[in-house]
Amino acid sequence: MTFINPLQSVERHGITFPDCPCHHPRHLIPALLFPPCHQCRQHHHRPQTIQEDLRLRRLLHRHRQHRLTSGAPAGFGYVSNLPYGRTFFHRPTNRYSDGRLVIDFVAQSLSLPFLPPYRQNPSSATGVNFAVAGSTAISHDFFVKNNVTLSITPGSLETQLGWFDQYLNGERLVGDDALFWVGETGANDYAYTVGSSVPSSTVQRLAVDSVTRFLQALLKKGAKYLVVQGLPATGCLPLALTLSPQSDRDDLGCVASVNKQSSSHNAALQARLESLRKQFPQAAIVYADFWNSYAAVLKNWAKYGFKETLKACCGSGGGPFNFQVFDACGSPSSTTCPDPSRYVNWDGVHLTEAMNKVVSDLFLNGTFSNPPFEYLLRKKERAAGKY
Repeated sequence: MTFINPLQSVERHGITFPDCPCHHPRHLIPALLFPPCHQCRQHHHRPQTIQEDLRLRRLLHRHRQHRLTSGAPAGFGYVSNLPYGRTFFHRPTNRYSDGRLVIDFVAQSLSLPFLPPYRQNPSSATGVNFAVAGSTAISHDFFVKNNVTLSITPGSLETQLGWFDQYLNGERLVGDDALFWVGETGANDYAYTVGSSVPSSTVQRLAVDSVTRFLQALLKKGAKYLVVQGLPATGCLPLALTLSPQSDRDDLGCVASVNKQSSSHNAALQARLESLRKQFPQAAIVYADFWNSYAAVLKNWAKYGFKETLKACCGSGGGPFNFQVFDACGSPSSTTCPDPSRYVNWDGVHLTEAMNKVVSDLFLNGTFSNPPFEYLLRKKERAAGKY
C-alpha cells in the first residue's frame, strides 16, 4: 500500500483502451493501491490513447508477494541481489522480478514516481508503500493456532491497514480523489497451509472474509474508487508445476487442482464485491481479472511476444520448468536466461517485467476489468463536474 500527497501538476500520460475510435480526454483519479504489477507492447495491437492532465491527491499500494519492503518468503532470500532488478533498474531494488511490477506500470501510466516502502520512510511527503513480503490475507494468529509455522515476517492485511491508520495520524477520511488498488491477496494463505490439516475451503472462507473486511474499512474511511485484483492462475507457476503430478493438468498445461482453487476463490471474492457495491453505491469498485488475463496470455503467447510460458527465466535444474525450491533464483547454482522479455515467469513464483507490463495493460484497457477501468474514470469525471 502506498500513499502519495497532492500533486499540483502532473505530466501527460497515456492509458490504452482497445475499442476507442478516437482520442478522449480522461481526468484520472489519484490512487490508493494495496495488494500481494502500461502501455502496449510492440508485439500486439496498439489501442488508442487516453490523455489528460492529472491532479492526484493520494496513491496507496499494496501488492501481494511482489513486495518492496523487507522480509523475504522462504526460498526467495536473494531478492536483494542481482539478477533481481537487472532489466530496468540494473540493480536489485527488493522487487521480486527482473524489473518493474504491475504497480510500477500503473504508477507510470498516471505519471507518478515509483513508491518508497513505509518502513524505510514512514513520513515521506511524496508517497509510501505498505507492502510486506510473503504476507497473507488471514491474520497470522490463525496460522499459529493451526501449527502452521511461517518462516517469513507475520504480516497480513491487518498489518497493512494498521500502518495506514498510523500514517493517516488520526484522520478518518481519505481524499475524495483517491484510487485504491488492492492487489491479489490470498495465494500465500493457500501455499502456507499445503500439507496441513487446514482444508482449502476454510482458507478460502477466511481469506475472502479478511479481504472483505479490509475493503469495508477503506470504504468506511471514505474510499470511493477501488480496483481489486483476483488471484492469478497459480497453477501455472513453475513452483506448482514442479511439485504436482503430471496427471494433474488442465488445458493450459498447468496444475488443474491449483487453478481450480484460485478460480473458486475469485468467484467468492467477486460475489463479495457485488455485495459491497450494493452496500456502498456511491463507490466504484472494479474487479481486475488476473486469472483470465494470465490465461489469455498463455493461450496467445506469441501475440504478446513470449516464447516460454511455464519455465522460470531465473532458476536451476533446467528441464521444462527450471525450478528447484532450495536452489532458487539468485542462489549460487542458479542461472538466468539471456532475454527475460521472452519469459512469462521470472523466478518460479513471480513474473517478469514483460509479463507485468502486459497484465497491467490488460487491466487498464478494460478488457479484463469488470466493470471496465474506464467506467471508474467516467464516474470520477461526473463527480468532478467534468461530464
